Amino acid sequence: MSKTSPQVYYVLSSEQFSVPQLIQYGVDAERAGFGGIWTSDHFQPWQPNEGHSGSAWVTLSALTQRTSRISLGTGVTCPTFRYRPAVVAQVWASLSQLAPGKVYLGVGAGENLNEGAAGGGWGPYRERASRLVEGVKIIRALWTGDHVRIEGRFWNVDARLYDPPVSPIPIYVAAGGPKSARMAGLYGDGMIMAAGDLKKNPGLTAAREDAAHEAGKGPQPIVVEHWAFVGDEAQASDAAERWRFIPKAWKPGFFDDISPAEIQARAEKEIPIEDVLEDWTVSPDPRVHVRAIEDLGDLGATHVVVHVPMPDQSKTIDFFGREVLPTLRTG
Repeated sequence: MSKTSPQVYYVLSSEQFSVPQLIQYGVDAERAGFGGIWTSDHFQPWQPNEGHSGSAWVTLSALTQRTSRISLGTGVTCPTFRYRPAVVAQVWASLSQLAPGKVYLGVGAGENLNEGAAGGGWGPYRERASRLVEGVKIIRALWTGDHVRIEGRFWNVDARLYDPPVSPIPIYVAAGGPKSARMAGLYGDGMIMAAGDLKKNPGLTAAREDAAHEAGKGPQPIVVEHWAFVGDEAQASDAAERWRFIPKAWKPGFFDDISPAEIQARAEKEIPIEDVLEDWTVSPDPRVHVRAIEDLGDLGATHVVVHVPMPDQSKTIDFFGREVLPTLRTG
């Protein structure tokens, strides 16, 4: 018997669209049959030509009132520089009150264009990883509703949440390398990764599995971001200009640069459009998109979050709802 297809979510890109647009696209995604959404959590876009950077938390809050079924979360929130972990714990506890059982928290070590630019600070990987581990521990402790006294390396917390979550909130940890994959296994309830990394770097999932086993955990979700474009390569090339940085996003000079303008200029100089499109599924044929999602499921993805960087999101969501989601295998 063939495997069941992964759950399919949709990306609400806070870099490319305004908050009112994102809210409508979230409603459209639920109507189309997507299992959930994530919205990116940025203070600035990666590149100025993306054009937007509204509050992900406002988008999610509004969607708790406009949707009834889909899962809601971020891909991803950095709970350690721009935000303090206690504040993140409080916000997600409140979101759970608004959408019981339907919220999740995606976390990562951050990017300087968000953390440093907003005045939250920045640091080398070792510090960022240590902050993330301590931050997750604080969040989980506060979510119990008990009084928490923690004297940590980075934060001292002496408080309780008077309105704790009404249902468990999974924490998914973003990973692009073996160290962060191990951190996801030890401290997370699942791992977020790029679809390209799932295909090319099986060592990441192995590192996560080993760490999860070490922590006494069973199988955990693997959530992958999958780039797709409904159209031909020429159209996709135009859209890819807004995402030129992606092949080197986690290289020095990109994620640690405070300036979106500098990131865009460097990306246009160093990264050919062909490299951007290498990990995209580009086709007007729904069968191609079905196959791409099912192939990721065969590689171990439990959740595929579809990121379609097209200007007409309503049309794209409708295409997936009519032509792709109904034909995914069910077992």
